[in-house]
Amino acid sequence: MKNIIVIGNGMVGYKFCEKFVSKPGNEGFKITVFGEEPRPAYDRVHLSEYFENQDAQALEMAPRSWYESHNIELITGVRITDIHRATKTITSSKDITYSYDYLVLSTGSSPFVPNIKGVEKQGVFVYRTIEDLEGMLEYAAKLKATNPNAKAAVLGGGLLGLEAGKAVMDMGLEPHIVEFAPKLMPRQLDARSSQVLQLKLESIGLNIHLSKATNQILGDAAITGMEFGEDDVLDVDMLIISAGIRPRDELGKTCDLEMGVRGGIVVNNKMQTSDTHIYAIGEVALYHGMIYGLVAPGYDMAEVAANQILGNTEILMPESIDMSTKLKLIGVDVASFGEPFMPASKGHSVIFEDKTKHLYKRINVSHDGKSLLGGILVGDASDYNMLHQMYLNGMAIPEDPSQLILPASEGGKSFGSVMDLPDTAQVCSCESVSKGAICCSITEQGSNNLTDVIAKTKATTGCGGCKPMVVDLVNETLKSLGKEVKETICEHFSFNRQELYDLVKINKVEDYEEALNLFGDGDGCEVCKPALASIFATITMETPNKQVVIQDTNDRFLANIQRNGTYSVVPRVAGGEITPDQLIVIGEVAKKYDLYTKITGGQRIDLFGAQIHELPLIWKELIDAGFESGHAYGKSLRTVKSCVGSTWCRYGMHESVTFAIEIENRYKGLRSPHKLKGGVSGCIRECAEARGKDFGLIAVDGGWNLYVCGNGGATPKHAILFAEQLDDATAIKYLDRFLMYYIRTAGPLVRTAPWLEKLHGGIDYLKKVIIEDSLGIADDLEAEMQGLVNKYECEWKQAIEDPNLLKRFRHFVNSDDTDDNLVFVPMRDQKMPKAW
Repeated sequence: MKNIIVIGNGMVGYKFCEKFVSKPGNEGFKITVFGEEPRPAYDRVHLSEYFENQDAQALEMAPRSWYESHNIELITGVRITDIHRATKTITSSKDITYSYDYLVLSTGSSPFVPNIKGVEKQGVFVYRTIEDLEGMLEYAAKLKATNPNAKAAVLGGGLLGLEAGKAVMDMGLEPHIVEFAPKLMPRQLDARSSQVLQLKLESIGLNIHLSKATNQILGDAAITGMEFGEDDVLDVDMLIISAGIRPRDELGKTCDLEMGVRGGIVVNNKMQTSDTHIYAIGEVALYHGMIYGLVAPGYDMAEVAANQILGNTEILMPESIDMSTKLKLIGVDVASFGEPFMPASKGHSVIFEDKTKHLYKRINVSHDGKSLLGGILVGDASDYNMLHQMYLNGMAIPEDPSQLILPASEGGKSFGSVMDLPDTAQVCSCESVSKGAICCSITEQGSNNLTDVIAKTKATTGCGGCKPMVVDLVNETLKSLGKEVKETICEHFSFNRQELYDLVKINKVEDYEEALNLFGDGDGCEVCKPALASIFATITMETPNKQVVIQDTNDRFLANIQRNGTYSVVPRVAGGEITPDQLIVIGEVAKKYDLYTKITGGQRIDLFGAQIHELPLIWKELIDAGFESGHAYGKSLRTVKSCVGSTWCRYGMHESVTFAIEIENRYKGLRSPHKLKGGVSGCIRECAEARGKDFGLIAVDGGWNLYVCGNGGATPKHAILFAEQLDDATAIKYLDRFLMYYIRTAGPLVRTAPWLEKLHGGIDYLKKVIIEDSLGIADDLEAEMQGLVNKYECEWKQAIEDPNLLKRFRHFVNSDDTDDNLVFVPMRDQKMPKAW
């Protein structure tokens, strides 16, 4: 029996044990683990959760009984003081000697404490262990007992520093983040994304102080403040230092192992130190000149060391280590992957930013536009897993890379199916679980749900960032086997959109809060709120003015936000028909408010560059001239495009303009799961491109041919011939039924084309429902649509006539000041936002 001694019982030390005992051939080894802390290894990544329940056991990687059941001797509360390489022994602080055949150093790191005058004062803590947290909680309780308005600062604006900021908030103290660099998370974020994160964190109560070099800690016995320079002082009652880490490499130094110039024990790709019987893993190991402060590389090192000791010498560390990371900081998604910062000489960057939602997305692509090289996501990291896999596996990207980061409402999400990933794609970096392993656990090992898959593969049990992709893989694999998978709208409602639509309608629910109380849990989110807003609108025809707070940004301000934070204005021009007087009004408004103007693909005029406070003023003038909202911002009917038809065209067979105007005015304001577009062509030459729309009519001998379920965007689809030679009334009857059935049954943000693809029975089934009335609901669908048509109101007219509704059209919540950061530059006798 050979002895393995593991020094260090942190996450990586535990992972070495777990991996070692799971492998064949481990029977000939006895493992002894030493930990300095009094408890078994725990999850340091989620340390801040301790403030919520103060349950240390809930953070444990495994209980003591797990070690015992695997014949591992766990000795806690003991420090190892010396390694004697010549005799292959170690000595503990209790002066007890232990022999080893293999020694694994997994001592991790310690917090870096800057040499600041006064850092030893009471009330100054580091953020590393449960004992540190217990000390903070005790001190904070004393502070609040005498000063309810006590303040605490965190020194360091990196990952751990912001986590510590959350801890300060949870303790009920006024939180301040002090960072030496001019931006937050300087190793992961660029300046703009850092600014977006800063704005978001400040909006939820954190005070951010950047470019601050602390000269000294003020106070007598206890801290009373931080001094940055002359007359630059921050009064605080407590300080948490989170300014980086230093490897715990003192044992390596004292036994003359090869060390890095700045610390860390040098290892090769077998994780061996300069002594082949001693391995180093985790944050104490210096591999390729770097200390890797993430848990995933540490787990990989544990895997390699375990295999090497067992004789599986072909298992080596890769030459390069992926430092991509995704996490939720104080409820804010932050992620970076690949090369987050990239000079122009290596590729191009594509950036999407929405200041009102605190969103920032940046991807870096190669000069030839074929490869994804890296990126940054702040505010919404839901696309991280697919982007990360595209980067890792060199997958093809769309011809227009911006489709990868644009919101779905703007035609984004060109990822394809998660099943397109190669089987070798590593989905869970922490546990090295591939797509193939996840799928096989269902197809070959009998897993029937996500819980089974996690139990078999351990996927998602590390940082948890891969969970959305694992869920998709599980669902798609189960579907491929013909098993039912329920797709709920989000974690707050255990129903899909169709079920929620029925529940709201049948129970006559009047608003979101009532729906949440009756059918949901928690406080709701940015997924379920707009989805419920759409459902209410499609049942009662209520406008976004009724429940403003649950609308997405565009519906909230009744305008499309542009990349510099200004908005566009698009009045309705039904069928593309507009009089000279109306053109003059639009031109006068554009000149008065200095707006950029452009003809849209839907045959109307878009006015760009309006500030939020100008929107009601502009719309007042347009509505006075007879215009209405064009709903260019809503998941609703946008336009019904037409050619000039038989009125002017010598090839025209029917009066397409008149019919397009009638249809557009019938469905204007109609909310739906996604935007709707229509077209009417006066002959088969198809100048209105009706077959590229959600519904299209083309004049033929004997009437109109009706086409449905086409769309442009990232995945264009031609509409499918649905019915032939219809008269006007029948065409509208079928359109009423078709649109209402789509609204009732489609998922959120699903356009008609993908909806039809998922509809069981496809176009033939749809014809039976709409034309043959196979479900006996045709009359209901028609009556329901007519009810919505009768309730139409222009939401901009509502807004400008109600002073209470106008209050939201301000740039600042607490001031009437306008945004003076907007910069425009000239472009072809008009203007455009200044490039970033």
